[in-house]
Amino acid sequence: MLAWLAYLTVAVVWGSTYFAIALGLESFTPYGMVAARFSVASALALGLGRLRREPWPPRREVGHLMVVGALLLGGSNALVSWAELHVSSGLAAILAALVPLWLAVFSMAKEPLGPKGWMGILLGIAGVIVLVWPSGGLRVHAGGFLAMVAAPLIWAWGTLHGKDFVHGGGLLTNVGIQMLTAAVIGLAVAPFTGGFLRGPVTHRALGAVAYLALFGSLLAFSAYIYLAKAWPPAKMGTYAYLNPLVAVLLGSLVLHETFGLREVLGMAVILAAVALVQLRKKEENRSEGMTQF
Repeated sequence: MLAWLAYLTVAVVWGSTYFAIALGLESFTPYGMVAARFSVASALALGLGRLRREPWPPRREVGHLMVVGALLLGGSNALVSWAELHVSSGLAAILAALVPLWLAVFSMAKEPLGPKGWMGILLGIAGVIVLVWPSGGLRVHAGGFLAMVAAPLIWAWGTLHGKDFVHGGGLLTNVGIQMLTAAVIGLAVAPFTGGFLRGPVTHRALGAVAYLALFGSLLAFSAYIYLAKAWPPAKMGTYAYLNPLVAVLLGSLVLHETFGLREVLGMAVILAAVALVQLRKKEENRSEGMTQF
């Protein structure tokens, strides 16, 4: 039950972060936003970890936690933020859905997907395209497109690195170390990439960054790190199929975007893909060598 709650948290909250990132970019630069959100989130995570008297990770694993933080947050997340300066949040959501594909590719040696798994991944990507593409007129910026191709690859690589090399320490403490690493990267890189601000700080942008720090980082990232340990990579990675669904719903309710037959069809395809990957027969999982922790 806890794993399913973590899954729903990641799917719903991270689905809203594309919208929040777009708002935050009204005032903050990409690395300025990385520095701001992860400075706040890391302080809260480490503080809560101390209050809960969580164990510190073994010294040999601290370096691996920093690598994961650099890849996932200082690298992949920063690329998404930069890409949204040049491509729509819908296109960003489509390309971010490549995470489960890369997770499957990188873990094939240990956890083969089998026909149903690959079918689910391909069906999920098709559903994401159907869901977000209908607005039409998406102009693709080459740099933004390449950044969003690289971002899920780096994210998947970092996720599996943490799964393989980090086994000790408390959840919030580990998350805090990773986010502190990203905050340091943001503080170091921002002065060389346009500074911390792109314009006057608005209440909307400040609220978006606060939301990203508290919900997108502290809550959802903690849930993601827990889920990465609890579920096999391919099963866990299907959260990426639900993120665009949430983004489209937000666009419909908040921005009054259209929500027609094609959006309904996209939802149906995505949910079918999630079911196909999640509910494969246990016999198939055992024969493919999948292990759940």
